Amino acid sequence: MGMPISATIKSLNVSNRPKTLKSRYKYRIYPNHIQITKLNQLFGCCRYVWNSTLAHCNQLYSNGQKKPSYVDLTKQFITQAKQELLWLKEVASTPLQQSLKDLESAYKNFFDSCKGKSQGIKVKPPKFKSKKSRQSARFVGANYKIGQDKIYLPKIGKIKIVWSRKLPAEPTSLTII
Repeated sequence: MGMPISATIKSLNVSNRPKTLKSRYKYRIYPNHIQITKLNQLFGCCRYVWNSTLAHCNQLYSNGQKKPSYVDLTKQFITQAKQELLWLKEVASTPLQQSLKDLESAYKNFFDSCKGKSQGIKVKPPKFKSKKSRQSARFVGANYKIGQDKIYLPKIGKIKIVWSRKLPAEPTSLTII
């Protein structure tokens, strides 16, 4: 049995109220040694996409140019990079796209904070990710499957999971931490 890793499952809690509440549930997964290697490779690829995109955006900002759109960044740092860097093809593309969306959200929060659109403390600009900091990858949509005692992640396989409680609804995303 492999080392336990945490998986956060975000579920939509459907209720009679007009607003829906999102709930997070943490479960322990038990990947084998091969899956641990593949997860570490996925974390590294997500970190590479984040850091290279952040460096590119910082370079553009220092030159006085605007940050490119999410679509342009996806084309440059995922689609074109997969042609040059073959190891990016070995991992699922959804977590890489989610990494870019997280960076987009971090920039939006930072600029909203600078303009005074958000209340509270000032938000700092996005930082580079380190191998030593918390690693994560998020799967959304129909990109993962949840079974009785296993979850299926693309290009990783079926990973054993221990359910500490039942999911109240179909999850909207799954984050491996």
